[in-house]
Parts: sequence; structure tokens; C-alpha cells
Amino acid sequence: FEMPEFIQSHSMRVPVSLRPLTGADYDEWNEVRWRNDAWLKPWESGDPLHGAPITYKEWMKQLRRNERAGTGAVFAIEQHGRIVGQISLGAICYGAMRSGVVGYWVDERFAVRGHTPMSVAHLADLAMFDPTEPRLQATEIYILPENMRSPAVAPTGGATIAGVTRGDV
Repeated sequence: FEMPEFIQSHSMRVPVSLRPLTGADYDEWNEVRWRNDAWLKPWESGDPLHGAPITYKEWMKQLRRNERAGTGAVFAIEQHGRIVGQISLGAICYGAMRSGVVGYWVDERFAVRGHTPMSVAHLADLAMFDPTEPRLQATEIYILPENMRSPAVAPTGGATIAGVTRGDV
């Protein structure tokens, strides 16, 4: 699907913008992501099959393919024109399901300041209500139970917690 150049809001006193990541973001994204590697590591979903890592350029090609196919998109979360995190919408299902899965991370320096809930709300509005976008019926956020901060994101961003799936079932 076609992604807007950026989405911006100043509500909740959190100036947040979302815009598609590009190849030109490499240096800034790389610095923020890897500076936060230790902080994000406990919640990183990673590749369960432990496949070969890909380069940023390869990742960008994959993102563009997903956008063209309408199966996903990845955005930079920005404050005052600087990247402070990332949010994505993936695993988009059409037909009767019309749903997608949201994933995100934010720079530790910006945690618990409202950036993530605002970004989740923006992304959900775009995916569910923008007539030029996928018009999903639901967006889902899968949260690791041990991630104590992330469950607060859903209600703060206007979503509800639908349930808990146990990994040992």
C-alpha cells in the first residue's frame, strides 16, 4: 500500500512524527538502534530460525517489496526531525481477517514519555481508517510477558488487551 510521507501529532504533548524508513536513514537509524542494543535485547523477537543476517540495504529492498505487496510497512518514529524509534505493521491479512501485527521499539532515553503509545495510535488510525490505506479491522500487538513496560502501551494508545497466549500450551 502507499504510505504517506509522514504522520505528525502534537497531542498528549508528545510531538511525534511517523515516516517510512529509507536508505538515507542508515547512519542515524544504525546509531540509535545499536546504542540501545543492550536495552532492547531482552525483548528482541529476532529470527527464530537464526538465518543469516542481512544488510541495511537488503532490509530496505525487503521493506519496499512488502509495501508494494501491501503486506507491511516500517516507519521511523521521530521527534523534532530525529529518529527516536521504529514502528512497523506487518503480517497483513486481507479478506475476512483484515488484520495486521504492530511491532515497535523506542530509544531508552525516550521511554515512558508517550512516544510509543502515540505512534501506535497513529499507525492504527492510518491502517484502519485512512481510505487510501488497507482499511484493517484490527491491529494486534504481541508482547512478551516479561516486558513489563509494553503492556501499558496498548491502553494508553487507545487499544484494549484482548488476552494472553502462553508459550507452553
